[in-house]
Amino acid sequence: MSRFWSPVVQTLTPYVPGEQPQMQRLVKLNTNESPYGPSPKALAAIEAQNNEDLRLYPDPEGAALKQAIAKLHGLNPNQVFLGNGSDEVLAHVFAGLLKHNKPVHFPDITYSFYPVYCKLFGIEYKMVPLANSFEIEIADYSAPNGGIIFPNPNAPTGRSIPRSEIESLLARNKDSVVVIDEAYVDYGTESCIPLLRGDACPENLLIVHTLSKSRALAGLRVGFAVGHPVLIEGLERVKNSFNSYPLGRLAQAGAIAAIDDQAHLEQTSKKVIQTRTKLVSELKALGFETLPSTANFIFTRHPQHAGVKLYQALRDRGIIVRHFKLPRIEDFLRITIGTDVQSGELVATLKEILA
Repeated sequence: MSRFWSPVVQTLTPYVPGEQPQMQRLVKLNTNESPYGPSPKALAAIEAQNNEDLRLYPDPEGAALKQAIAKLHGLNPNQVFLGNGSDEVLAHVFAGLLKHNKPVHFPDITYSFYPVYCKLFGIEYKMVPLANSFEIEIADYSAPNGGIIFPNPNAPTGRSIPRSEIESLLARNKDSVVVIDEAYVDYGTESCIPLLRGDACPENLLIVHTLSKSRALAGLRVGFAVGHPVLIEGLERVKNSFNSYPLGRLAQAGAIAAIDDQAHLEQTSKKVIQTRTKLVSELKALGFETLPSTANFIFTRHPQHAGVKLYQALRDRGIIVRHFKLPRIEDFLRITIGTDVQSGELVATLKEILA
C-alpha cells in the first residue's frame, strides 16, 4: 500500500483470472479457451495485415467489423459497439449504463468481475441468490434496481435460461437496463439477439459477446455489444472518453474474418458439445454430480470428496481445472471442455485418484 494511491485503490479486491501455468506436461482445462484453433481465414487475414501499415492508427470506429457483426445478426451497424475483449466492453457498460441511484442486481454465483467493476466505479449492487438447483429465477429480479446483468449461460454453473424468460424479465424492468452476457452462447444456449431486430428492438436490452471462446481468439482480445442505438451511443461516449482506439489493425482484420467464417464456428462448437456430453456421462459413472451445461465447461462435484482436494490432486498430476473457494460451491470443480484426448486423460486421472 502506498500513500500515493487514490482512496479507491485501497478498497479494491481485483479480479483473479484463471491460472496460466508454465508447466512442461499440462492438460489445461481451467480458463474456458477453445481446444481448437481459430478460423484459418482469420489467421490469413491477420497475416495479411502484418505489414508497414501498422505504423498507422487503426479505424477508431471499427466500421468494417461493425458491419460484419451487424450483417451476421440481422442488425444495423449503429447497434454494434466494439471493445478490447468483452471485459473492456463490460467495464464501459458498468460505467456508462449501470451507475444510477439504485443497486445493480446480479446472481450471487456468477462472473466474479461484476462486483469488481461495481467497487471500481462506486456502484451499489445486490447479489440475488441462485435457486437451490443453481438456476437463475427471473421472478427474483422484480425489486427496483439500477440495472440487471448476468451471463446466459451463467458462469461458473453453465446453466442457461430460455429467451422467453428474458423477454419476461425485460417486461418487468422497463425502467432499467438488462445486460445479458452471452460469452458462451454458441454451445447450446438460445441467444437473445433476435429480440434486437427491427422496430420492436427493446430500448433497455444490451447483449455482450466475445471472440475469445467459440471463435478461439482469446489472444486477440475482441469483444462487442449489441443493443438499441441509444444504448450504443452511450457506450461510444464512454469509450471515446477513455480510449478511442481500442482495437488494433490485426484484431479488426482477424475478427472480421472469424465472424464471416460461420462454418468453422459451427464445426468446432459441435465438437465441444459432443465431448461435453461424453464427459458428463463418464463422470457420472465415477460418481460425480454435474449441473446441466450449455457452455464449453461443466460444473461438477463428487459427494464423497472435497473439491479442493480433487483440484490439488489433479494439479499434482498436470491437469489444471478451476476451483472457487466460495460458499455453496466450494466442493465444485469447473472443468473446461477440451479435446477428446484431454477429456480421456482427465477421466483416467480421476479414476486413479478415486481408486
